[in-house]
Amino acid sequence: MAETILENLGVNWRPGTVPQDWTELGASVSRQAALLGMQEANLVDNPADALCSLHHPKAGAVHVGLGDDIGSGSPHITESTLQAVCGLMSVHGRASGGPQPLGLPYLSVLTGAVTLQSGLAGLLGQMNGGAFEKVEVSALACGLLSVSQYLAGASAQEDPEQIAPGSTDPVLRPPFTSADGVVFEIETLDSAPWRRFWEILGLDPETAGRAWTAFLLRYAKAIAPIPGVCLQLLSEVPYSRISEAAGKAGLALVPVRTLDQRRKDPDYARDAVSPWKISCDSGLPYLRHGVRPNELPLQGIRVIESCRRIQGPLAGHMLAMLGAEVIRLEPPGGDPLRAMPPVANGCSVRFDALNHLKQVRQVDIKSEAGRRQVYEYVRESDVFLHNWAPGKAAQLRLDAEDMHAIRPDLVYSYAGGWGDANIAAPGTDFTVQAWSGVASAIAASNGIRGGSLFTVLDVLGGVVASLGTTAALLRRASTGLGCSVESSLLGAADLLMQSASLSQAKGGFSKVLPTRDGMLAIECTTEGHRQALDRILGMTCSGQATQAQQISLASDPSDIWVSRLRLEGIPCSPVVSNLADMATHGQLARHLNHKSYSSVNCPWSFS
Repeated sequence: MAETILENLGVNWRPGTVPQDWTELGASVSRQAALLGMQEANLVDNPADALCSLHHPKAGAVHVGLGDDIGSGSPHITESTLQAVCGLMSVHGRASGGPQPLGLPYLSVLTGAVTLQSGLAGLLGQMNGGAFEKVEVSALACGLLSVSQYLAGASAQEDPEQIAPGSTDPVLRPPFTSADGVVFEIETLDSAPWRRFWEILGLDPETAGRAWTAFLLRYAKAIAPIPGVCLQLLSEVPYSRISEAAGKAGLALVPVRTLDQRRKDPDYARDAVSPWKISCDSGLPYLRHGVRPNELPLQGIRVIESCRRIQGPLAGHMLAMLGAEVIRLEPPGGDPLRAMPPVANGCSVRFDALNHLKQVRQVDIKSEAGRRQVYEYVRESDVFLHNWAPGKAAQLRLDAEDMHAIRPDLVYSYAGGWGDANIAAPGTDFTVQAWSGVASAIAASNGIRGGSLFTVLDVLGGVVASLGTTAALLRRASTGLGCSVESSLLGAADLLMQSASLSQAKGGFSKVLPTRDGMLAIECTTEGHRQALDRILGMTCSGQATQAQQISLASDPSDIWVSRLRLEGIPCSPVVSNLADMATHGQLARHLNHKSYSSVNCPWSFS
């Protein structure tokens, strides 16, 4: 069995109080703690309101609590109600026919990772001389962080994106279906293979060009209104011919598979153990004298980040929110994504949402002079973080071996796509959704053909990478030795699907229903909830929303229904459909920084 990051380091933890209707969160914290190598122990002085407590023999204890910030009156947080209020349902619903939950314990896994990361960071801060005994994690801020790029685009002061849930046809979007019924994703990062692929299949260039624009922007907008003629064409061609055309054009195809199919993969038995792979380097440790942290636990830690898109930059952003100094390396002229609209103060608000806490250095890492510059940065740094394509680090002479020759105690963190799986396709959010079973699970829950166009795995993968990096820093503080830690989008997907499989089935009723002035998410997690809902609606709820139930809810506005349902202890929340409204929404606004767009504040506070 592969070694875990914190194995044999004496890092113990104890579970605490979990919201009564959000049991998936407690299960997620427990599972990820075990995967990191922490041991459950009966710790002393564990506060009654702590979600969990962590202890290290070279430090002390850190108690992590969950902030009650979803609303007043003990609103009974659940996975579904949190997805509703943070805007995730809205973003996912843009291309899936309307606001609806993902159907997976997504925010449970994400919030669980953030919870453990804050606790481990607190222990590291203690070991470096700081006083960090308590942390409060905001579940709502974790949810907002998951949609931070879309929130930035919707709230930009100039040319904001106005994309409502259900604004595009859920049929006219990827994935695609062949004549023999194979559902599959297409992936290419260049327009030339895309155009060549459609040319081979007989599509006119103008339509292929319009389709490319929609396809290219699906990461940024969570919609991909592909012209219907494209889907119709593929539906008339057998998959073998489509695959042949893709091969000639240099474009990748990935079938949408089930979780059962994923479990049969040769790499699954290894990767299912943990989303992190750790390798430790021998040699003499030489830790430089660090800065004593006082406000945030990673003060004094320097991170060199060379990442693109979402996964890697989000990992670096979370380390910066914990107090690390993050130096972002960009090519000469800057990252091209800086120009992606909407733009404020000369920079894409989407890009800025994940990078505004970082320093930027422009370096041509492909040149000899640029590599020497990277080596000099690493010599005075604690972490090197990248998400390059497989093999690029070795090609550039910037892999773990090269870096540890310069800085033996470095934490070398790689946020990849496929992990150990040998897949002939770029490891991107949508290809990994398809391969891992995530897309199939979302499709089954939502009644659509494929997964979400919300960047499910890029976001979760970034959170998983930052947690692994923080755990590796704590390991280094314990041993004095450097290490390499690898995470991947596929590892994050496996973690999510394993958590979904372990979640206990909830009886009763979980729906998003229309009221007089919007949509309302209701989740009955107990038989008592169901019976109370029966009384309120004056009819029996079978678990499926009938037309009569929808008419009943449509008789009053959402706030009236919230008052009635919460009075009976039924978890519910209005669905935030317009992300731009968050800036004026009391319980959301305090987690946002309002400037030329709305950015998300730190999901944790230390004391």
